[in-house]
Amino acid sequence: MVKLMKVIILTGVIAMLAFSVSEGAKYETATFAGGCFWCMVPPFEKLEGVAEVISGYTGGHQENPTYEEVSAGKTGHVEAIQITYDPSKISYAKLLDVFWRQIDPTDSGGQFVDRGSQYRSVIFYHTPEQKALAEESKEELQRSGRFGSPIVTEILQAGKFYKAEEYHQDYYKKNPIRYKFYRFQSGRDQFLKKVWGGEKISQASGLSGMQGSGEKWRTFVKPSREELKKRLTPMQYKVTQENGTEPAFNNEYANNKAEGIYVDVVSGEPLFSSLDKYDSGTGWPSFTKPLEPANIVERSDWGFFMRRTEVRSKHGDSHLGHVFNDGPRPTGLRYCMNSAALRFIPKGDLAKEGYGQYLTLFSK
Repeated sequence: MVKLMKVIILTGVIAMLAFSVSEGAKYETATFAGGCFWCMVPPFEKLEGVAEVISGYTGGHQENPTYEEVSAGKTGHVEAIQITYDPSKISYAKLLDVFWRQIDPTDSGGQFVDRGSQYRSVIFYHTPEQKALAEESKEELQRSGRFGSPIVTEILQAGKFYKAEEYHQDYYKKNPIRYKFYRFQSGRDQFLKKVWGGEKISQASGLSGMQGSGEKWRTFVKPSREELKKRLTPMQYKVTQENGTEPAFNNEYANNKAEGIYVDVVSGEPLFSSLDKYDSGTGWPSFTKPLEPANIVERSDWGFFMRRTEVRSKHGDSHLGHVFNDGPRPTGLRYCMNSAALRFIPKGDLAKEGYGQYLTLFSK
């Protein structure tokens, strides 16, 4: 009996802890329309970081519309899905990548077998950051040349979302045979296979051939020394390739107070944020922590007859500077960097440069 009580108590504690963790997560909302909502749910429900996907109606003028009314095209609404996701596990940019792979973005009259404005493709943005990312991804897709016709998917501000009838929720699970038959007959999969072939998408990378400059660092191949000498200034080359140090105070970013991020001047990989920059009084740009720790490599440096910790970039293998243990709280670290190893991207240019996922850092 005592053992049973212990098990019950322990189970209750675990449940409370799980509830606490779930409650502590900060979820965000994404809303997409891509034709029949039955077909739009499965690809997103399977993604890590997605908590819920709901089928419904939005974008129109009628309150509490029914399926029959929406499908008749009289309400102004479109069939859509609303996604609740954890941005710490999956970014909005990745959700956009998945969205484009489910639709025909060149069709303004519906999607596949479903015709009418109630089945057209739309990205409904909830924040200015989502709008910027949506516009950026649409432009990238157009420039990629993957589709021969213009991309006509609309980007509209999100309004009230009406949950569809219960029998529409997770239709592919409740009626698997009917769903598979409908999906095949709709022509969706045949079209997507023709356009995308066997290409896969992961949560760690963007669409093949669609990456902005902010994504290219993931597959960066370091050029030859001769090529780098052509691309870089003498100081940039000395610092990044020959482990040099630029003059204190007489450099580009020591006094830069603008909002934005700092990337490797060679590879473009994100390294530091202005939110973690502080005036160390040393004359070099200093940070309390990296923006992307995975892009930072630390090595022991025995130069100048003393042991220091050198900081290099992972993908570009650029010498950036050194890290010391005399920084302010909360980390107690001082990442003392060379301006010549960095390129600053202002907040207003993040989306354009392909780093739109970092816009949310500056909206708080």
